[in-house]
Amino acid sequence: MTSSMKIWSRLVKFTSAIADTTNKRIVQQGAVSKDTYLVPPHIRKPDYSHKSMLLTRLSSSIELKNKEQIKQLKDACVIAKNILAKAKLMVEPGVTTEHINGVVHSEIIKCGAFPSPLSYKGFPKSCCTSVNNVVCHGIPDDRPLLNGDIINIDITVFVNACHGDTSDTFAVGKIDKRAHKLILSTQHCLKLGIQACVPGNNFSKIGCAIEKFANSRGFSVCKEFVGHGIGSYFHGPPNVLHTTNSSNLLMKPGMAFTIEPILMEGSNQIKRLSDGWTIVSKDNLRSAQAEHTVLITDTGVEILT
Repeated sequence: MTSSMKIWSRLVKFTSAIADTTNKRIVQQGAVSKDTYLVPPHIRKPDYSHKSMLLTRLSSSIELKNKEQIKQLKDACVIAKNILAKAKLMVEPGVTTEHINGVVHSEIIKCGAFPSPLSYKGFPKSCCTSVNNVVCHGIPDDRPLLNGDIINIDITVFVNACHGDTSDTFAVGKIDKRAHKLILSTQHCLKLGIQACVPGNNFSKIGCAIEKFANSRGFSVCKEFVGHGIGSYFHGPPNVLHTTNSSNLLMKPGMAFTIEPILMEGSNQIKRLSDGWTIVSKDNLRSAQAEHTVLITDTGVEILT
């Protein structure tokens, strides 16, 4: 065999190995149970009849929260933060996302809160679980988590007439170096986005900081899904872009919103599956997301989750 043939043979084997690894990380959807998750009648439920999806253009009117609204928001965010911490403890090989959802639902109910995703525009579960190539809005099902997977768990709760929202991406067992880099880079992008939050700053500084760092680490940023205003409403103004933009909207004390960048291993092209909710990467490569609810104060920003 000639030298060039040997090199070609090694290249083919290397490419095949990458393909095999990638294929193992493509999530095949499991069965979604028809179980009904009950909410006790004493727990207040949100009215979603007039709420819009994240991809819908939102009103330009931004709520500046008063002291009472800020207290309600903080209370909701503390619960969301604590529930996410409990969900993280369940992440291990063999556990199904349906099981995680069931525990999340029960823990939220114990806190006297309502799981905001449940029945929102028909969403059937109490949290979103997005594994590997699932970009966001994954529906919990009976697929067991595998060693080497990564999973984003998105928690939102509604209590005292207010929503609190947070998420993060976790390793399942032992993950590869690229997945580890993806998760850490996403978390750092969130940190940079929050650091850009100062009264009087343009919202554009958030997206510019996030995309610049993501690209420097070799990742792309999902453009279609954005951070959002939050409070008595699940999703409201302002839209918080995670990519470079020229928005001249200024941050003001009393504004509360989420920052939730999604970093992607390959291109940032996505597609929606037939269930109407699950968003996956077109190239089947992995993504990671991290999210906090933040409040603009007189002097800076406060992380509420």
